[in-house]
Amino acid sequence: MKINKYNSLIFAMLFGLGLSGQAQSKQWTLEECVRYALENNITIKLSELDVKNADIDKKGALGNYLPSVNGNASHSWNIGLNQDVTTGILRNQTTQYSSVGLNAGVDIYKGLQNQNAYRKAKLSIIASQYQLLKMQEDISLNVASAFLQILSNKEDLKVKKEQLSIDEKRFARSEEMVKAGTIPRGDLYDLKATVATDKQNIAVSENNLLISKLSLAQLLQLKEFADFDVVDDTNAKDEHNILAQTPIEIYDKAKETRTELKLAQTNLEIAEKNVAIAKGAYQPTLRGFYGFNTRASYSDQVRLDAAGNPYTVGPDPIFQQFSDNKGHNFGLQLNVPIFNGFSVKNNVERNKVSLEKSKIDLEQKSLDLQRNVYTAFTDARGALNTYESATVTLEARQQAYNYAKEKYDVGLMNSFDFTQAQTLLTNAQSDVIRTKYDYMFKIKILEFYFGIPIVPIITK
Repeated sequence: MKINKYNSLIFAMLFGLGLSGQAQSKQWTLEECVRYALENNITIKLSELDVKNADIDKKGALGNYLPSVNGNASHSWNIGLNQDVTTGILRNQTTQYSSVGLNAGVDIYKGLQNQNAYRKAKLSIIASQYQLLKMQEDISLNVASAFLQILSNKEDLKVKKEQLSIDEKRFARSEEMVKAGTIPRGDLYDLKATVATDKQNIAVSENNLLISKLSLAQLLQLKEFADFDVVDDTNAKDEHNILAQTPIEIYDKAKETRTELKLAQTNLEIAEKNVAIAKGAYQPTLRGFYGFNTRASYSDQVRLDAAGNPYTVGPDPIFQQFSDNKGHNFGLQLNVPIFNGFSVKNNVERNKVSLEKSKIDLEQKSLDLQRNVYTAFTDARGALNTYESATVTLEARQQAYNYAKEKYDVGLMNSFDFTQAQTLLTNAQSDVIRTKYDYMFKIKILEFYFGIPIVPIITK
């Protein structure tokens, strides 16, 4: 038994290592991450259920046009003095009887409430679809942001490791120079502290990279994310030349494509239908109805002979009673609202207030979109300028570092000044990484406003 457990443990470990090796071979692209999130994100799934609910509401609104039909049946026992349901005679007896009925009704006119309710239900489906689409767009941007954060952290870690490698080589070389008496021992201590600081920076960068991977994996709803990784796509180009557009051109395009405006416009139309439905309660309603019923008794019948003497006979056949006792009723029912405690008026006014709020919301969404587009354009332009400036700074810092290294190697610069030059170079490298991915993300935002998604979103 122990051997079996031991073998099982080894098999599980080897199987786990095999899965790990397979997982490591998979590197996700940005498009793959976005598509996976759109298919698996929990928030999106909840929005998809809202669309299904709206479709159910539409079926309910359509059902208001149809007649209502209800059947009923009953069977009872009566003990003691009671009335025979077929003869109407009061007798002290035990009887049974059955009844069957059918009732139907249909709205002929209801102040156009059913028509407006159906139109509102169709608009609600469109609104829920827009809400789902907006959720998908937001998730796409969030995924892009998290994806670019991973790339930024990976490059930062790469820079930190390269710096550690350089410093370790310098430290090894300085040890030889100290033994030879070329440089003082104090410089060696400074380099040792620098190497230790580099290792600390690497630990921080590794932690930041792990957290950023975890954030994206959770956004994708991945259950296994220990070996999650992304493709190193570091291209920082404006592929669609979006910055060649003017802000007003991007805004005009955004007014045609942005989901939040379409959603606000649809909500406005829904509010208009709510007012129409509420006003319909002022009008009379006309309803047609039809009813059918029949019954049968299981008790003996008392009859009189030719001389007037009573005698008892059994009940008539059941189906004959159902046929003899059937009845129909049908007609029209008109209801005219006269006074209802201001409930209809208050409901109309309440929906009018909601309509005004929807109008203001649409106007606000339009203003917000205009402000967001201009802000996004300014941010993208500024991010590009910052990135270009950081690149120029890095080139200058690299030259300054190379010059300082030459002086340090021949003993014309002390360790402290050389470390300062190296620190400035590292900071410049970090600034380039940070500004590059900030620029890339702001370009993605601007492309979104111009109607260019990361991946095409297909509505179901």
